[in-house]
Amino acid sequence: MSLLNTFNIGASGMSAQSIRLNTISSNIANAESSSGPDGRTYRARQVVFSSVPSANNPGSGVAVTNVVESNAPLRREFRPGHPKADNNGYVDMPNVNPVEEMVDMISASRAYQTNVQMVNVTRQLVLATLDLGK
Repeated sequence: MSLLNTFNIGASGMSAQSIRLNTISSNIANAESSSGPDGRTYRARQVVFSSVPSANNPGSGVAVTNVVESNAPLRREFRPGHPKADNNGYVDMPNVNPVEEMVDMISASRAYQTNVQMVNVTRQLVLATLDLGK
């Protein structure tokens, strides 16, 4: 594996974590909405990653394979005056747990930072290698 391949691996990791952060932000933003743009109750979404194989290495980065909806049950809240309430006064609310989402956001942010640090260290190594030729 070439040292320069590390830049591609780091970039793929940053891109994947960026998508994960956007998905988490969407979950948090919709945590209290009673319906999504399609009229259904919003369901939490999760990002699915996979390694990117290459001819010489088992893994040469990461890619987002899919963004899937959670199959956890929706929260039922008693809100009798709500326009979406059923005959008993209950409203189906999103299955988003803001605490879990914040923990996931911290994890994604740290993973993004780790990829940035890896790219920076690689850049320093390449520059040091070029300085040997002087």
